[in-house]
Amino acid sequence: MEQFYSWVIGNKDIIKIFYGLVIGLICFFIVARTDRLFRISFHKGIRYFRNAFLFYGIAFIVRYVFGALCLYNLIPRNYYPPASLIFEFFLIMAGFFLFYSLIWKKIEAVKEDYTSSLLNSKILIFYVMAIVISFIDYIWQSYYLLFISQIILFIFASAISYNNYRKNGSKHKFLKFYFTAMILALFAWILNAVVALYFEWNKGLLTDVYILNILFFILFLYGVVKLTK
Repeated sequence: MEQFYSWVIGNKDIIKIFYGLVIGLICFFIVARTDRLFRISFHKGIRYFRNAFLFYGIAFIVRYVFGALCLYNLIPRNYYPPASLIFEFFLIMAGFFLFYSLIWKKIEAVKEDYTSSLLNSKILIFYVMAIVISFIDYIWQSYYLLFISQIILFIFASAISYNNYRKNGSKHKFLKFYFTAMILALFAWILNAVVALYFEWNKGLLTDVYILNILFFILFLYGVVKLTK
């Protein structure tokens, strides 16, 4: 196991590029499959779920591809901080969309039918919050608010998804994947915060975060593939 961590740390730059691209591709595949499902069912929750992975895909592609290009001096290094700001914004919005896919029935009236699920009056507040959080973190040169916001968000998302699974898990098998993925995401965010705040981005512990993140996306990929066969 120590050899694995040593190898990852020694090849961290290549691993980061591969990590970002793999997650980006997984997300865009999920987007394609869920978009097809939405066009058949017109289920609003699926539409917001699709948006979450669209934003996750953009976030990871921007963060890790730009980081790699800056690292190898293919583009100026001063591009990297703005790329981190964009990464955080899309990451936060992805979390909000995922959370909203769980609660939209409590927010939107039955007769409300927005032409866009990306830009509407209900989603606007999330955009404002994401801009404020990411901009403050950018000014502070930290990810403090990102960690706090996502940990709180996934605590609520885990509780809601567990309640949904308990009530309808026997009828909808995807709810089991959803709840498990929410728990994985919550642990990943908590571990990420601990590594950043108390262990100064320890490379070995950060590898564990990457593994949890990949498991989170693979679990959703598996659930979506099963659902859309």
